[in-house]
Amino acid sequence: MLRDVNRSGEMEVFVAVVEAGSFSEASRRLDMSPSAVSKLTSRLEARLGTRLLNRSTRSIELTAEGERFYRESQCILEQMTALEDGLLHEMPRPTGDVRVNMNLPFGLQCVLDLLPGFLACYPGIRLAVDLTDQVVDLVEHHADVAIRIGPMRDSGLLQRKLMETHFVTVAAPSYLESHGIPETVNELEKHNCLTFAFRRQTPEWKFRDETGQPRTFAPKGNLLLGDGESMRRLTLAGAGIAQLSLFQVQEDLAAGKLVPVLERFAAQELQTVHAVFMGPNRYMPQRVRVFIDYLAANLRSGHHIARDMKIAR
Repeated sequence: MLRDVNRSGEMEVFVAVVEAGSFSEASRRLDMSPSAVSKLTSRLEARLGTRLLNRSTRSIELTAEGERFYRESQCILEQMTALEDGLLHEMPRPTGDVRVNMNLPFGLQCVLDLLPGFLACYPGIRLAVDLTDQVVDLVEHHADVAIRIGPMRDSGLLQRKLMETHFVTVAAPSYLESHGIPETVNELEKHNCLTFAFRRQTPEWKFRDETGQPRTFAPKGNLLLGDGESMRRLTLAGAGIAQLSLFQVQEDLAAGKLVPVLERFAAQELQTVHAVFMGPNRYMPQRVRVFIDYLAANLRSGHHIARDMKIAR
């Protein structure tokens, strides 16, 4: 019966809960939902037949059994990590081609600068990178992994979260000087709003109204564009107002080349950036796995994390 139990996974979750001090913080560190972390911990206690944690609304405390299980789990997990690291060092370095498809602005702003470092770590790998704002079929385009932003369609593909961002509505100072600054979402009707020429899953711009309730706006203008980088450049040139991802314009905002508009109505709805690939995960080629691992580590720990950026005013 124990063959169906992921005991090391339960240990990892339990240790994370103890070290984080709460289920919510542990879920954030593990990139899991709080309910999943709580259920795994309860399942572990049920399997062991003893309580490991005393829970209250404000804190968690280890029982005597929990203290022992925590110490032993730490040792076991450290031994497993050492074993895996030793085996990985003995394995041949990954080689071969990795075909990557990603959003043009995200590639330019966040990923391309990371690639020389990755290739220095894995000299046997060759990257084939395709930058496009069109959503492509991985099988048809022979892609190993795609980077996609926003809600994921139920396509049967596996995904791994890389980072989060959100949209910001922006314009160049020259455009606002000539056309005025919109004070409400409805006033956007009087402005030239840059839009995309291809079909998007959510074509409307998202805002919140005066009461904080979500609302949308259908942008209209005299420019339809095929990619986000063209939209950014035309916005910089004063062609109109655009709603773009923060990672794409954060440097322009900091330099004063673009300014945010309608900030008090901003939706602040997080958009998740995923690495998307075909499963099952356990059969993923090593060359693809190390590429996704490298992106996840560097996009989360580096200066590319758009949700932590603040606009200089």
